[in-house]
Amino acid sequence: MATKRKRLVPLVLIAASYFALAALVVFVARAGGLTPEEALLMLVGLLGLYVGFGILILIYRLINKLE
Repeated sequence: MATKRKRLVPLVLIAASYFALAALVVFVARAGGLTPEEALLMLVGLLGLYVGFGILILIYRLINKLE
């Protein structure tokens, strides 16, 4: 049970940080600082960064297991 919780905590923190940044983008867009197209582009870019870095971290961990 403890190992399952240990694996779940980083995933929850990553998801929370993404949603916090996404909420910030939506807030700025609602306040008039961004157009809807810019806000959508920023959200897609943010998702791409999270997915891209997630893949890099996964590959790094897999390579370390090989050594």
